[in-house]
Amino acid sequence: MLIIDAHLDLAMNAIEWNRDLTRPIEEIRAREAGLTDKPDRGRGTVSFPEMRRGGVGVCVATEIARYVEPGSPLPGWHSPEQAWAMTQAQLAWYRAMEERGELVQIRDRAGLDRHVAAWSQLPAASRQPLDASRQPPAASSPIGYVLSLEGADSILTPAHLERAYADGLRAVGPAHYGPGRYAQGTNASGDLGTAGRELLREMDRLGMILDVTHLCDESLRDALDHFNGPIWASHSNCRALVAHNRQFSDDQIRELIHRGAVIGAAFDAWMLKPGWVRGETTPESAGVTIATVVDHIDRISQIAGNARYSMIGSDLDGAFGREQCPADVHTIADLAQVPVILRARGYSHADVEQIAHGNFLQFLRGAWE
Repeated sequence: MLIIDAHLDLAMNAIEWNRDLTRPIEEIRAREAGLTDKPDRGRGTVSFPEMRRGGVGVCVATEIARYVEPGSPLPGWHSPEQAWAMTQAQLAWYRAMEERGELVQIRDRAGLDRHVAAWSQLPAASRQPLDASRQPPAASSPIGYVLSLEGADSILTPAHLERAYADGLRAVGPAHYGPGRYAQGTNASGDLGTAGRELLREMDRLGMILDVTHLCDESLRDALDHFNGPIWASHSNCRALVAHNRQFSDDQIRELIHRGAVIGAAFDAWMLKPGWVRGETTPESAGVTIATVVDHIDRISQIAGNARYSMIGSDLDGAFGREQCPADVHTIADLAQVPVILRARGYSHADVEQIAHGNFLQFLRGAWE
């Protein structure tokens, strides 16, 4: 079954974590032995071979570069111009992966339909690289990606957003963690302000998707009141199951459903079960498994009264690795267990297909009419 992952920080891992995602996952981990500069060294889960092995044929892949003001405790760039430059480095990596035959950028409905049709016709074996050398995989098996921007701090002016759109950017999340130039994010508070509303107007004009993930409650309310285009939440879970402002309340989920949004279930363990302490709790001690992720998918489906608004947005290797994801996730290939668990809980085959890929495809086809 085709799996679509609505949130992967591929370029961040390649450029900032220095991971060659074309290589086997065991090799990527081995090259990080002894490194301590990142909390997840040696415990990554994402590589192109593992994506193919799990049937992850389409993803939303990000650019991400935060600007931080003096005194901020958050990591980030010291000027918006530096943040913009980092997104351009990440874009250059995506282009290199396209040239290599690993990725293909999806910009419109025709490209989406063409890629899904081609991927669905591939036997599983042909989705694997031909061998373990550095030669590109079979030309018929690139992974499709929709380019998204997580946190809009790097957008210097409206002209830069239009330039990014011309380069294939199709979705923008205005905020990430903390305060941002255009919106307030996780653990912050406040509305969009003038700059944020201007950003949404330009996104509306260009026909871009608004990713409401990470928006604090006030900025989410402001965004829903001022944005008229398509909305998704690429990687968000349920506040009723884990009480934190990073998650959506049931009322927020209802409003997103009313707006036709699809909501991607995130695999970051602290978002899955209450009481997680970073650096102390382990997935095994907390009993966090892929079934715990499905609890969040199921709650959204129960609120909606159907399975048409849930999808997968794993965020695997989003600055965390196996130490902070479900215990039974060894690599991203294990996303293929989500359909199995859904079927075991009584979801119909049609509903399982909707969650695995259908809801995402239906949303994008509607957004790109």
